[in-house]
Amino acid sequence: MAKYSEEFKLKIVKEYLEGPLGSKLLAKQYGVPDHGQIRKWVNAYKAFGEEGLKRKRSKRVYPVKFKLDVLNFIKQTGASYQDTAIEFKLNNPPLIATWNKIYHQEGIEGLEEKPKGRPPMSGKRKSKTSNQETKVSREDLLARENEMLRLENAYLKKLKAFQENPNAFLEKHKQRWRSNSKKKDSN
Repeated sequence: MAKYSEEFKLKIVKEYLEGPLGSKLLAKQYGVPDHGQIRKWVNAYKAFGEEGLKRKRSKRVYPVKFKLDVLNFIKQTGASYQDTAIEFKLNNPPLIATWNKIYHQEGIEGLEEKPKGRPPMSGKRKSKTSNQETKVSREDLLARENEMLRLENAYLKKLKAFQENPNAFLEKHKQRWRSNSKKKDSN
């Protein structure tokens, strides 16, 4: 159950927008421990209307590419989680913080959706795999290393371009991001 009802949030937001009281006084008046929470409600209301204050009933699954786009947007623009959530039409800024934490701890694999529940039992016990199956060939290792070096090289080129002219680099990527988001909206 949510700590605050949608009606309560809406009442405080409207009072904040219409009245002379700020977030600190409203927090004190209504017993909200953190006045920053009221500002978050106000920002969500301004961005999404009353839908921004509602708690989502079903868990939405986001693809890994979308999660990476969100995290790259934060990295390139330096936007806050709240601003990024509004930009990507997400109603849950802490979700982005969770993605960021997982990405830094586990990498891209951590952002993939994990199967839910207990795995099914099989009738037979699994035998241990032989060493031949678990060994990776030398070619595969070299291909992996080659790909990692390509990625590192591309990253360093982008970093150098950003350091030389940050405004032009960010503007270029904002345009690319906007064109990609328009493509997603048209689908």
